Amino acid sequence: MTDTDTTAALLAAYDGQMRAVQPVPAPGITYEHDGPVLRVVGQHRGFVTGPRDWGGVRGPELDALIARQRDFFAARGEAVEWKTRGHDDPADLPDRLRAAGFVPEPQETVVAALVADLAVQSPVLPPGVVLRRVSADADLERIAGLETAVWGEDMAWVADYLRGRLTVAPDDNEVFVAEAAGEVVSAAWVAFRPGTDFAMLLGGSTLAEWRGKGIYRALVALRASRAAARNAPYLLVEASDDSTPILKRLGFTAMTTTTPYVWTPAA
Repeated sequence: MTDTDTTAALLAAYDGQMRAVQPVPAPGITYEHDGPVLRVVGQHRGFVTGPRDWGGVRGPELDALIARQRDFFAARGEAVEWKTRGHDDPADLPDRLRAAGFVPEPQETVVAALVADLAVQSPVLPPGVVLRRVSADADLERIAGLETAVWGEDMAWVADYLRGRLTVAPDDNEVFVAEAAGEVVSAAWVAFRPGTDFAMLLGGSTLAEWRGKGIYRALVALRASRAAARNAPYLLVEASDDSTPILKRLGFTAMTTTTPYVWTPAA
């Protein structure tokens, strides 16, 4: 099988599994369907996803579908993210989202790799840094503080998000921190989705002064080892522009891109 064939097979598995099988919703979160759209209600902002071809909905019918999602969350006074992928049909979906008032956020690259190629039982860390699996509220709050510091915006919702995932599916979500002298300098988690071939790597934010020291790679290796223990064949990451080059050097293959289109109610 050529590299192109492998990438196409991975992308088909991603579309057929990760877009079709959703995680068990955390307490307070509900799933609602509107035609081909899956609407997630109760998070820090609304979320919309769907199949690759969006159920064949096109033209004015698609405009109406978009408007219904916007108006649903507008009535709740909430922002909503419509998740697009670079290989989706129809090609004019982004234009129709913009026309409805949705604004694109930074594009990410969807990459995948074989777990067996990356699983390392004892990842290399800089002196004084330790990795620890966490679940206590205090640690989740520290992770939210780290995310806020790294991204320069209020990320307090991350603690609630992680708490919810650990509450509803503690066996399918593992959260890790990298600490130096008791300070959380990086954090990452892995989500297993039963019924799929993928373990999804999430987080991976690192304080600026600790970047380039191998911590991100160590967290990838640790989570790969946990995926190996679960017999998950592939790792999946929706990677930022900062993370994508690192992951490609580790052997990840780019499959497609994903761009969140977000509508936000007026202040």
